[in-house]
Amino acid sequence: MSRPDETHKPDLHLSSGLEKPSLLEQVKGTEAEFLGGKRRHSDNVESAVRYFLEFLRGFEFLSIEEPTVTVFGSARFAEGHRYYELARKLGSALAEDGFAVMTGAGPGIMEAANRGAHEAGGLSIGANINLPLEQHANPYVDRLIEFEHFFVRKVMLVKYSCAFVIMPGGYGTLDELFETLTLMQTGKIDGFPIVALGCEFWEPMIDFFQARLVAEGTIDADDIERIFMTDSVDEAVAFISEHPRSCNGQNNRVDNAEG
Repeated sequence: MSRPDETHKPDLHLSSGLEKPSLLEQVKGTEAEFLGGKRRHSDNVESAVRYFLEFLRGFEFLSIEEPTVTVFGSARFAEGHRYYELARKLGSALAEDGFAVMTGAGPGIMEAANRGAHEAGGLSIGANINLPLEQHANPYVDRLIEFEHFFVRKVMLVKYSCAFVIMPGGYGTLDELFETLTLMQTGKIDGFPIVALGCEFWEPMIDFFQARLVAEGTIDADDIERIFMTDSVDEAVAFISEHPRSCNGQNNRVDNAEG
């Protein structure tokens, strides 16, 4: 298994502010405390300050010029698995088309997408989540930030990504997919591209949407069309590039420039 060129060292710290461990140390473990039960008002206010600090770190880190596509998928697919190799090919194709590639920085699909982007000479970004069983960043991440709070991380990924590619995964992958679809359905964000890569994996879910959700009236038929499903990396990249709210659109460039 090849590794990145040792002369290309990951730029894990982007500014003096991010280099200070104190900011991350101040938020480690706070999400579990906050969600653990009823707390004093003063404790909740203190937590809110810590959330603000984490948002500031994210804003500073993700001030990136390149249009960014986030790839979600399972950490459980090893090198050589068909989904790993598909994600690696996707990362490479996105980088060659001028996109930065962002993942959750872990192994499996995340590693593969970061690896493809890195090997193609593109910008490979990792937004890791601090977990009780520590998840180490894969070696193909060029720029890394760690988050303590899932909801802060999700806000950052939505705010600074102009397209999502959803690859086969578990609860975390589905959580990101449904969160984004809900924000689009309710008009909180524009309908930017969402690609479900891997038809065999995703078709049963789309069939369920049609047979149950649309049939029972819990979503509209048009809501299913928010997801573009394909097996082709070329089709996925073309869909992202050509989408009315694509990463290459002028409006997104203005949004990204303003942060």
